[in-house]
Parts: sequence; structure tokens; C-alpha cells
Amino acid sequence: MGMIKGTVWQVDNATVGAQGNWHRLGADELIIQWMVVDELAFMPGTGLKPAPRMPDWDRIAKQPWAKSVILGMAGRFSEQEARAGAERLAELSALVASLPTPLNVTGWYFPVEVDPTWQDAPALVEQLEKLPRPLWISVYDSANVGADTLTQWLTGWLPEDVGILFQDGVGVHARDAATARQYADTLAAGLGAERLRVIVEAFRPDGKGGFRPASAEELAIQINAMQGHDIYLFDGPHYVHDRLVDKLLENQQTVGPQG
Repeated sequence: MGMIKGTVWQVDNATVGAQGNWHRLGADELIIQWMVVDELAFMPGTGLKPAPRMPDWDRIAKQPWAKSVILGMAGRFSEQEARAGAERLAELSALVASLPTPLNVTGWYFPVEVDPTWQDAPALVEQLEKLPRPLWISVYDSANVGADTLTQWLTGWLPEDVGILFQDGVGVHARDAATARQYADTLAAGLGAERLRVIVEAFRPDGKGGFRPASAEELAIQINAMQGHDIYLFDGPHYVHDRLVDKLLENQQTVGPQG
């Protein structure tokens, strides 16, 4: 078994030609963040403005790190706008889900992120009902309400046939890897392990208002902490370059096999 289950790809104009060696870490599943973002389409057939350059989806479908795909549908770069416009995004997402692709789609992702500070999050259920299954949403806890509170909040409103992509929060320094593991264990116990995927943040603040790739040493700590859960690196094309993959493999003796 590899260190990870998959990678995430936040598609943008800079990464339409996504290339990587993530399969060397064990990745065989790709989570695509979105096919439409800010009304810009990265796939044909939507009737929306097409991206300046489309990804070569036929090529992506043949990659060893994309043997199966959780397909993100329609989102926005602005979290505030995504939440306010969830109804429109659900309509667009249903359209995206109806269109053919060469990808082996095994699940769907509605990229409107939720956290406990969003008081209206339970209203999202109405939009989730419009979307295909298996369905996933992403969850984080920037307020650090704690694993128990987060789990209780989610079980109070999230439909039982919707899974979560839990962002570990380590990349943005919301918590350390050991605490993130406690979150993952608690969420798996409360929601069911089959409804949990862990998004390991493969980046760190760069001190200039942006982000840099995590070092191999930093990332290995996160990966090691989450062994036994399905781990996905966020995100492959932007942060997990080939040199980082090489270094992780060189240091693999410090990371046990994924159970």
C-alpha cells in the first residue's frame, strides 16, 4: 500500500496541463475541485464561457493517479460568494454532472466549503438533494471548536448519504498533525469511516501573503499522522512537485504503510 490514496486538483489556468508522479506515493484517485469556477468552464458542453485552454481530459483519464475520479462540479474562488450563491452553484453542478467526460467518475463533489461558523450551512441540504450520489462536501474548522463539537454539528444536519472531505488544517497552521488525527478519528467514529476522506494540506504560508509547497519533512509528519485513513494531498499540481515526491520516497522508512 502507498502513503496516500489520492490527490486533489484545484483546476485553474496555470495548471490545465497537470503533470505529476503522485502515483509513486500510492495515489490512484483524483479529486477534481471543480469543472466550472466563477462561471468559467473547464469542460465543453456547459454553454458557459470556456477557459482559455481546456485540460486534455482524455490524457488525464489515462494517468495512473486518476484511475478513478471524484468530480467537483461548480464552485467559486470566493468562499463568501460560493455560500451566498449556493443555489446557482447547485443548478450548474447538476448540469456539469449530466455531461459526459472520459473520466472514470466514481463520486461527485459539491465545492461549497462548510465550517461551524457558517450558521446557515444546514440550508445547504436543499441544494445537496439536487445532486447525484455518491456525493461529497468539504469541511474545515478554522474556529477550532473541537472534534466532538464539529462531529455533533455535522451529524445534526448533514444527510447520511453525503460524505465529507476533511481539511486537516495543518497547512494553514490551524492545528498540528496529531490534533488533526484526533479530528479524523472522531469524525470517522461519528459519521462512519466510509463517509470520511482526509485532505492533507501540502502547503505552508510563504510569508508574502501566498503559499509555498510543504517540505518533505513537514508533509511526512502529516501523512504519517493520518495513516489508516484515506489520504488526499491538496493539491498535487500546485504543490506536490516531482522533487517533493522523490524526497518523500527517500524518507519513506519514517512513514508506515497505510492500513
